[in-house]
Amino acid sequence: MESAAEFADATIPPSTAAGPRERHGGELALEVARAHGVERMFTLSGAHVFPIYDAAVKGEPAMPIVDVRHEQTAVFAAEATAKLTRRPGLAVLTAGPGVTNGISAVTQARFNGAPVLVLGGRAPAYNWGSGSLQELDHPALLAPVTKSATTAGRVDAIAGTVNAALTLATTPHRGPAFVDVPVDELFSRASVELPAVPRRAREDPDPESVRRVAELPGHAERPVLVLGTDVWADGAEDAARRLVEAAGVPTITNGMGRGVMRRGHPQLVNRARGTAFAASDLVVVVGTPLDFRLAYGVFGGGLGSDGEPRTPAPVVHLADSPGQVAGHVGLTGAAAGDLTAVLDGVREAWEALPTRTAWPEWSAGLRDTAGAALARDRDLLAAESDPVHPARVYGELIPLLGDDAVVIGDGGDFVSFAGRFVEPARPGCWLDPGPYGCLGAGLGAAIAARLARPSSPVVLLLGDGAAGLSLLDVDTLVRHDLPVLIVVGNNAGWGLEKHPMQMLYGYDVAADLRADTRYDGVVRALGGGGETVSRAAELGAALRRGLDAGAPYLVNVLTDPDVAYPRSTTGL
Repeated sequence: MESAAEFADATIPPSTAAGPRERHGGELALEVARAHGVERMFTLSGAHVFPIYDAAVKGEPAMPIVDVRHEQTAVFAAEATAKLTRRPGLAVLTAGPGVTNGISAVTQARFNGAPVLVLGGRAPAYNWGSGSLQELDHPALLAPVTKSATTAGRVDAIAGTVNAALTLATTPHRGPAFVDVPVDELFSRASVELPAVPRRAREDPDPESVRRVAELPGHAERPVLVLGTDVWADGAEDAARRLVEAAGVPTITNGMGRGVMRRGHPQLVNRARGTAFAASDLVVVVGTPLDFRLAYGVFGGGLGSDGEPRTPAPVVHLADSPGQVAGHVGLTGAAAGDLTAVLDGVREAWEALPTRTAWPEWSAGLRDTAGAALARDRDLLAAESDPVHPARVYGELIPLLGDDAVVIGDGGDFVSFAGRFVEPARPGCWLDPGPYGCLGAGLGAAIAARLARPSSPVVLLLGDGAAGLSLLDVDTLVRHDLPVLIVVGNNAGWGLEKHPMQMLYGYDVAADLRADTRYDGVVRALGGGGETVSRAAELGAALRRGLDAGAPYLVNVLTDPDVAYPRSTTGL
């Protein structure tokens, strides 16, 4: 796994080309992508993009082509590659439905700030408007969910357009970019000087803003620090740890911020999250939006124990770029820029203060609250009930995972239990759909994780609803020899909708699935392995068999349909 220091100092490999030489459009696109650090492409076969495949096959060295069974899987895999490696991911989609099938996954990448390049085929330019096969003006559809959506209309424009798209995609705040190329121009040839790949210019934060932020904890009795996905994406995990350990501030992590503070760290109080936010008098949020996952930036408030109204806690927002600083809620402080510079700047300014506040009682109280929550978990994690309580799955799975395991969540209630119980030991080891909440991302993420981390166990957690959106791409895992343990929490319904509907209306509709669906049978039919587990006592051995299988293996766990995850927000 790439360290933060290696990430910060990474250089872009130069093009291997010595000056202009004639290339076809696919070669031009792919050579620029390589220069930006792209190492493989994810695709579903389509004639509109054949020259890009040709460039991959004949490249020196050849670029691996991972072909999938649904275009959205290709983009989900490219997104997960970008998140795990912190380098751009590449999806190549054929024209028309190939591109439109990928739009939900592109949108997820936009919400998650993942640098992804989607190269799309396009109907030929020479007779545009005549009704060619799959003729569609894609950029108009992609523009709202990308950082840029452009057509490279001529072969000699391809290299510059792809270079500009990748430069924008990898500039904070990161996100996807889309380029399509008419098929006739992609087959055409041109002598073009490949553009220089600009080094990333790290944006320094405003020193005065950083200084003001550093002074705020001195006025607080109960501060909380939140570390989010962009701490990892920006290579700032070491700086985050330095700040936490210097200041001794209680810390909560979310998204790919999970694992930045090692499991068991004394300042990590994820299991005291509710208490921390309700009682805090200063919340410092780093590298994640103030969205529904963080109460829209309103912490505490309501009525106190004396019945009097309480003022919500002041909020500080630290972001990787000015456009990410929250504008919908009043902030007490903010700073934006390279997050290593922001976090180290706050720490250095805090250490330079003539007097510094410590919060031993506040920290100890939150540790006690977190410890009590973990103690209460033990009964759930060891639940003997049949049908299986969803928590028991994690009680059996967690002890089997090494510190380097990559855990992927794709589902509603079943994966919510994972978010509660699974605490990564390292950063870069947790993947979920993020705030867009798009089901079906899991198989693409599993493909990417197995390729990006070939020596690490990869575990995909699927709700049975989510399984229906992507399970056929187990075929991709099998064809490319990518062992993954897949665990399906099979409660025969859309639990995230079923229980709220029953609460609201006293009934539910469109929320039931077949109770006896053998998802493991689907995997066996596709060339993998698997089994169904209906008793808690059978779980541990089944999961071990899956981890040791050396092939895609699905454990289909029949979980209790009456157990709902006790959530405090719907995100609405």
